[in-house]
Amino acid sequence: MFNPNDFSEKKILVIFPSGELQNQLKFGNSNLKLYREGKVYNQISLFQILCVFLIGEFTITSQLIKKFREHGISLFLINKSFKFYGFINSEAEGNTEIRSIQYCMPDKKSHFFSQILVKNKIQNQYSLIKNYIKLTPKFNLEDEKCNPFNNQTNEKLLGLEGNISSKYFKLIFKESGWYRRAPTTKEDITNLLLDIGYTFLFNFCDSLLRLFGFDTYKGFYHRIYFQRKSLSCDIMEPIRVLIDKAILKAYSLDQIDKKDFSYKNAQFSFKNYEVQKKYINIFTSIIVKNKDEIYDYILQWYRYFHDQEKYQTPNFKIKF
Repeated sequence: MFNPNDFSEKKILVIFPSGELQNQLKFGNSNLKLYREGKVYNQISLFQILCVFLIGEFTITSQLIKKFREHGISLFLINKSFKFYGFINSEAEGNTEIRSIQYCMPDKKSHFFSQILVKNKIQNQYSLIKNYIKLTPKFNLEDEKCNPFNNQTNEKLLGLEGNISSKYFKLIFKESGWYRRAPTTKEDITNLLLDIGYTFLFNFCDSLLRLFGFDTYKGFYHRIYFQRKSLSCDIMEPIRVLIDKAILKAYSLDQIDKKDFSYKNAQFSFKNYEVQKKYINIFTSIIVKNKDEIYDYILQWYRYFHDQEKYQTPNFKIKF
């Protein structure tokens, strides 16, 4: 597990291949080296890397994988259609204490943690509307109906979150012709970008949670479901507003161009591989800018899992 000072110096790398050239990643002299057609194209010290996203076809050496594990570097593999198909996650597998706390957590405490999480998410959604787009939100935590602590079942809490999120998205994306949030359908450009941004954020949060030793499949708000990393889904909820903010900013700067997308079989996709880089940079930039705050937030949860009396309630606060 990194300490905060070490973490602040770490970098998130997103590496694309170059056309039809042979792209290879190797280890050498404590560096990650990118080779193109057998020649060193770029390199960076492993001590500076937190995680690497590889988008496209690469050749990776077994020695590099070994060194990634030794240095606590997570590697995520993404194809040209922007689907995650593999990863090598660094994790503190021996931290049995935190996993025991997870596995033995009573339902009452799980629900209390869920209420904290949903309240934090609503606070950030409210803040984004109020302070960034300068509108009056149609929900408020001071309203008893919007208070997560008045919802005593997980089903009611999910209903509250869904209802407020519906109002939230309709308000922040109304200028882009928003209809509804439809995950994975790619039915419009904004939904496509949300899916991609949330995927990057999800994998980043999952990487950090594993560094602390959490079992990311064992959540408390998102319940156990086959092959779903429920804890990662949980922890990213209050942080999602970062992606929403990045898309809003991109729209306001006219960075989102309809000509960058194609529409086929009722789904939007990027028109070409080069265009994809532009949009990926929007999301990686916002995550890099806030990586210290995300790390601190997960550290807060790590401590809070151990002792709710000693440590303050975890809270992620979006910056403007």
